[in-house]
Amino acid sequence: MTDYTLPQWHYLLGEPSSEAWIRREPEHFQVDEMLPFTPDGAGEHHLLHIEKRDLTTHQLAKIVAKFADVPARDVSWAGLKDRHGVTRQWLSVRIPGKVDPDWAQLNDRYITLLAAHRHGRKLRTGALLGNRFKIALSGVTDRDALEARLAEVSKGVPNYYGEQRFGHGGNNVRRAAEMFSGRKVKDRNKRSIYLSAARSFLFNHVVSARLAQHGVTPLAGDAVMLHGSNSFFVAEQWDAENLGRLLQGDIELSAPLPGDGDLRSQGVANAFETEVLAPFAELTEGLKGARVDVDRRRLLLKPEQFRHHWEDDLLWLEFVLPSGAFATSVLRELARYQDAQAIELRSEIE
Repeated sequence: MTDYTLPQWHYLLGEPSSEAWIRREPEHFQVDEMLPFTPDGAGEHHLLHIEKRDLTTHQLAKIVAKFADVPARDVSWAGLKDRHGVTRQWLSVRIPGKVDPDWAQLNDRYITLLAAHRHGRKLRTGALLGNRFKIALSGVTDRDALEARLAEVSKGVPNYYGEQRFGHGGNNVRRAAEMFSGRKVKDRNKRSIYLSAARSFLFNHVVSARLAQHGVTPLAGDAVMLHGSNSFFVAEQWDAENLGRLLQGDIELSAPLPGDGDLRSQGVANAFETEVLAPFAELTEGLKGARVDVDRRRLLLKPEQFRHHWEDDLLWLEFVLPSGAFATSVLRELARYQDAQAIELRSEIE
């Protein structure tokens, strides 16, 4: 089997000289989901805004389903949130009829109900305007070097999937390869996790290779995405008009999320992407066999409303990212950070 150990993905700004810690305290990593709509106040779905600590989204959903006495499939969420930190996210619970549970009874040391509304439709995966982050870096070394990077990071960083997508040591990618080789995975949730890990691993590889070999220079045949949209078109040649639109941010470079179909790029860009993916035929063929749709994802990630301030020895960062983007992709360009919670988890496993 191919070695799926996670590599050191290429840095856009070069490897940072500063070092720092994240998540030394739960409050040092805060996430707020931003809905693209206002609950309508009527319907069979209950939208719950919940602050959670020391729980994954799946664990929270099981608790809510048990409390409401509904099947697990009737509880949904827009995005998965990590266990470690303080996260405020939305869940929807389908309860036909006029039953209104006393949702405040969910409150305990791990769960705080912030709001509850009725709504006419189920909350679906990805139905977010974005996520607002408030993160503290502690134990920062070489402050001057980190300060110099803050302005550069706000212009864009590689849009990598975060290490949490791949499981401990990249195990989810290995599990995907085993599944593609014939290992049965009956749990639908685990199957979905392994498929996502495989696609994310391939995407990161293409992005890393692209930045290492070409930087952010466009290639003939690039599939470019319209700003603020998932629509894309192929730039067969980079004429003055397309280059102008790229510089203005009207269009953005992308990389493939492989699956069942062509990569959507053409020419030089397609040849490059195909070459990078060639060593991972086990994964690309497995994704085709699983009938996962091919898609594209932006090459670069640009944090919005980026700001920072020092509070004693803590550097507080605040920014907004679109749904599906990872805050750790921003942090890794600022400093070589260590995740206190990840280290604690590894020590428990070992």
